[in-house]
Amino acid sequence: MNTEDPATRARIAFVIELARRLHQYGAAAPRLEQAIGLVSQRLGFECEALSTPTSTVLSFSDRGGDGLAQFTQVLRMAPGDVNLARLCRADEIADRVIDGSMEPRDGLQQLRALGRPLSRSGVYAIIGSYGLAAASVAVLLNTAWPDVIVSGVLGLLIGALMIAGIGRPRLAAASEAIAALLATFIAIAISAWIVPLAVKSVVLSALIILVPGMTLTNAVRELSSAHLVSGVSRVAGAIATLLKLTFGAVAAAQVCAVLHIKSMAHAWPPLPEWSQWPALLVGAVSFAMLFQAARRDYLLVIGAVVVGYLATHFGGATLGAPFGVFIGGLLLGALGNLYARIAGRPGALVREPGILLLVPGSVGFRSMSYLFTNEVGMGAQTGILLVTLLIALVAGLLFGDLLVAPRRSL
Repeated sequence: MNTEDPATRARIAFVIELARRLHQYGAAAPRLEQAIGLVSQRLGFECEALSTPTSTVLSFSDRGGDGLAQFTQVLRMAPGDVNLARLCRADEIADRVIDGSMEPRDGLQQLRALGRPLSRSGVYAIIGSYGLAAASVAVLLNTAWPDVIVSGVLGLLIGALMIAGIGRPRLAAASEAIAALLATFIAIAISAWIVPLAVKSVVLSALIILVPGMTLTNAVRELSSAHLVSGVSRVAGAIATLLKLTFGAVAAAQVCAVLHIKSMAHAWPPLPEWSQWPALLVGAVSFAMLFQAARRDYLLVIGAVVVGYLATHFGGATLGAPFGVFIGGLLLGALGNLYARIAGRPGALVREPGILLLVPGSVGFRSMSYLFTNEVGMGAQTGILLVTLLIALVAGLLFGDLLVAPRRSL
């Protein structure tokens, strides 16, 4: 491999930029490494990739050579967030470079163009997605109208806080703790002075997007596929996030106790059972906004969320929550691979939003909350439930891959 040759350098630069974009747009380690390996082979060389939540190492060598690396690149990056529109666009660019309809140099420029900042409408959409998701989850938790309204408002506040943290590293590092503190304090104050609320359900609904259920799921899946470094790193990051959320909530509760702000007893009747179905649709739309899906993919994302929830709901009602989560993961894993085969696009469009209501992040939040308040027995019991649900979900996704073998890395 002649790394001084302009054509070779263009191909290597394209692969490096593709790895950067896939990491930024939420690709898990096994899928990113497989995608980079396949693209490199199609471009005429070998690339060994090592992906972790905060870095990626790429080592390039000749095909059929002695196996010694001739060029190595280390990328140091912050953990990525799922962005379905840009992930699909990066996948499309890679396909065009592979089939020869686009030069690597042009593909590199188009990948770099994906890194543009969010537009004003995109910022508003993300903030709105926090509010809609919080309100819809409050309905799914069988709360009352006041709880739903307050949850939605708190969700909007938290969404604005998350956006404010972009480009402000110190604020971003503490944003989860600040969000939990504000949500808990405001919920207790409203319940004490304005209208009685189901405070725990309101706080959980408002924080649901920040709870690292997806991170825990990806961590267990990476561990199960022998990606130990990435899996352990994700577990540590998820635990750190849970600790920040729990500390913020407990600190706010203690402040309210010192100030003698005590919530009133909740006396509102829950919303009727039928309200869960429109709430599910609203939640599905909010997830499409949160994951920044392209407009043409909204119906697909909404359908995936509804299918995952229905499978989990009815399966859990029949044979228990772990079985319901397993069935949901199995169905979404198989459907995601089937869609990738038929449409030639990333299965993440089905898989990622579909499992968002399945991931047991809220169980982990409850477990940490019990431990912080010295309820060790309940904390341990809830922690065991968390592990059980995680194993069931990952097993479902793995069996889904067996049922319909993936043809695409993403």
